[in-house]
Amino acid sequence: MDVSNAFLHGHLSEQVYCQQPIGFVDAERPDDVCLLSRSLYGLKQAPRAWYQRIAGFLHQLGFRSTRSDASLSVYRTGNDMAYLLLYVDDIILTASTAGLLQQLTDSLRAEFVLKDLGPLHYFLGIEVVRRADGFFLHQRKYAHELLERAGMLNCNPAPTPVDTKAKLSASDGSLASDAPFYRSIVGALQYLTLRRPELQYAVQQVCLHMHAPRDAHWAAVKRILRYICGTMGYGLSLHVSPSTSIDLVAYSDADWEGCSDTRRSTSGYCVYLGSSLVSWSSKRQPTVSRSSAEAEYRTAANIVADCTWLRQLLFELSCPVDKATVVFCDNVSAVYLSANPVHHRRTKHIELDIHFVREQVAIGRVRVLHIPTFQQLSIS
Repeated sequence: MDVSNAFLHGHLSEQVYCQQPIGFVDAERPDDVCLLSRSLYGLKQAPRAWYQRIAGFLHQLGFRSTRSDASLSVYRTGNDMAYLLLYVDDIILTASTAGLLQQLTDSLRAEFVLKDLGPLHYFLGIEVVRRADGFFLHQRKYAHELLERAGMLNCNPAPTPVDTKAKLSASDGSLASDAPFYRSIVGALQYLTLRRPELQYAVQQVCLHMHAPRDAHWAAVKRILRYICGTMGYGLSLHVSPSTSIDLVAYSDADWEGCSDTRRSTSGYCVYLGSSLVSWSSKRQPTVSRSSAEAEYRTAANIVADCTWLRQLLFELSCPVDKATVVFCDNVSAVYLSANPVHHRRTKHIELDIHFVREQVAIGRVRVLHIPTFQQLSIS
């Protein structure tokens, strides 16, 4: 659903004055100002006022906002359940029964001016295809528009998004002729990684040079665009069935000292809910690691934090994860660090907040296990 003129529905909790609108200026008192009784587009208070308005109304209907995500609300009465996801003026609403869905839709329509767009098929640039075993999410239209903007709609496809034999450096080649255009294309590529996990590492690498892009970096961006041109139909499958497992399984990896300029490592991980990939990341670490074990252990801390959030979110969605989350890591030393409370000379410098992995392992929410490198699925 789409809310028409969403910001005009907000109620201001503070006094806000504005100049008289053009065309409605009082000729006798042209210097007077107007006291607003409702929010308007352009006000700094408008987004907050709109959110408070709809959040209060949803609370009256019986929805409760989740702590894991303020934009997600859950409705539960007996065996009936409904989820509502709000992004500014766009709404996704789903319910356990058609009757409840219609009841909630009618209540929202009575309070706000809504456009009911029917079954979910397009949301924030993400296209949703319904299948017998679940959903297929892709961004074909967005990718097509991106290639058209970059002038590479008819380019020759590339088999992979990145050349694994070379590492990008901040000093490679001469400065790019159009740095703003580089930043525009790379920024658009970041949104494409929402449903294209295989692009995460390649896009992360070109993002490191947005402040001063060079010709070699632009060549890497073009390589990504050529790969996208040949894989427009790629996306993400979410398998949904009554027998689908809700176990969380994660894969953690790190590229020790992968950055040739700063010698920082790159963390990569991916998380599966049953057979569906639900979370992934590839990010350069903020500090230099003194060993591969330290780099892997930092990555494990990142993935455990993400899994902790996912477990909390699933609990609030009334789908609690009873089993411990299994984290696979291909570094034996990092696996030992996650269970050994003794601080050795090589590890006593690691920040204390990284060691919360041990706490999660100790209370049984997480298990860190070793996996051979050739079975590693994470992005690093």
